[in-house]
Amino acid sequence: MSRPAVFLDRDGTIIEERGYLDRLDLLELYSFTADAIRLLNRAGFATVVVTNQGGIGRGIIDEPFLRQVHQTIDARLAAGNARIDRYYFCPHHPDAVVAALRVRCTCRKPASGMIEDACRELSIDPKRSITIGDRRLDIIAGGNAGTRTILVRTGHGAHEEAMPAGGARPDAILNNLMEAVGWILRTSSR
Repeated sequence: MSRPAVFLDRDGTIIEERGYLDRLDLLELYSFTADAIRLLNRAGFATVVVTNQGGIGRGIIDEPFLRQVHQTIDARLAAGNARIDRYYFCPHHPDAVVAALRVRCTCRKPASGMIEDACRELSIDPKRSITIGDRRLDIIAGGNAGTRTILVRTGHGAHEEAMPAGGARPDAILNNLMEAVGWILRTSSR
C-alpha cells in the first residue's frame, strides 16, 4: 500500500540558505526543523529531501562532502528525535565544469524526477503527499509530480512570493516549515 510523504527542499526550507554550502560550519538547521520533522514522523509521513546540488557539477563540492552534510543533518535531527527517510539530489547544472554533469536531466528541479523516483522506490502515493520549498521551482516540481505544494517564506521564499506566480501556484504560502506542518496535519487525511 502506498503511503503519504512530505518532500522537503533542503536549503532555505530545513536549513539556513547559504548559497553553495561548501563548509560544515555554515550548516545551520532552523530552530523549528527538528520539531516539525518529528511531528511528520509521528503522523506517519515519509520525509524525503529533494535537493538540487549543482555545486557538484560546478566543482564547488563533491559527493562525499554532500554525504557528510546529510549525515550532519541526520545527527542533529536525531538529537531532536526526528529523522529524514531518504535524500535525493541532482548533481547536474547547465554550467557544470564536470562535462558528464552538464546535461539536460529529469531530476533537476523544476523537473519532477527526484520526487517520481522517490514515489516509485519508497511506495509513496503522490496524491496524498505534499512538497514544501522556498522556491517556485519546488512548487513546479511538486505540482508536476502530482503532490500538493507549500511555499515557505524562509530562504528565498519571501522574494519568490513577491514574484508573479506564473504556473507555480502553491496550495498554501506559509512563514516556515513548522507552519507548513501544522497546515498539513490539519488538512491531510492520511
